[in-house]
Amino acid sequence: MDLPRIFTIRESSHRIHNPFTPGKLAALGQALHLAPGTRVLDLASGSGEMLCTWARDHGVTGTGVDISTVFTEQARARAAELGVADRVTFVHGDASGHVADEPVDLAACVGATWIGGGVAGTAALLARSLRPGGLMLIGEPYWRRDVPDQETAVACHAGSKEDFLVLPELIEQFGELGYDVVEMVLASQDSWDRYQAAQWLNLRRWLDAHPDDELAAEVRTELSTEPARYTRYQREYLGWGVFALMAR
Repeated sequence: MDLPRIFTIRESSHRIHNPFTPGKLAALGQALHLAPGTRVLDLASGSGEMLCTWARDHGVTGTGVDISTVFTEQARARAAELGVADRVTFVHGDASGHVADEPVDLAACVGATWIGGGVAGTAALLARSLRPGGLMLIGEPYWRRDVPDQETAVACHAGSKEDFLVLPELIEQFGELGYDVVEMVLASQDSWDRYQAAQWLNLRRWLDAHPDDELAAEVRTELSTEPARYTRYQREYLGWGVFALMAR
């Protein structure tokens, strides 16, 4: 049980595995007015930057669960680096089936709603761990504007344009699921650049160091095509944000 190697090669230098900068992640923590001792469950926690920095800056405690052995080890190292290893724990496991032993104050899935088969399923999964009146965080893509055709949708890594909603419709979907949207922080094109473009340098450095690896041809193809695909399609059409929800 692990992520394919290509994922960890692409994002080997990333502490945040989504189109957020450290500043946006910090802004989200500040916007939520997190009290010391807030108990957090972070499903698909990646390299643990959210839990670790919020433990340092706000005194939260909690658990992160991620399927990647590489990212889980990076999260544990980050916790030790920031001096918060006594407050946060990182578990290698399948987040799609994980429910907290005791209800938490904040349950999050920031950018991996496939663990619940989409927004509705992920909200239902998080709700199983959340105390009454607690906060839920969901990170999700949305269309910045109407997508003209199937080619554009697929180039944005969607199966079809129906996979995502435009932002007002996504907000309405949360309401239809029985949640109030109480905060949001959205990625910008610049923060998308920092997430995506940093992958290209990771790919090139890995390729230079591993020219005979079995993944070398795949990495070369990706490196040759991704910058144009991203700038032509994804940068223009795909948004992303983290939405804070409370049950009605």
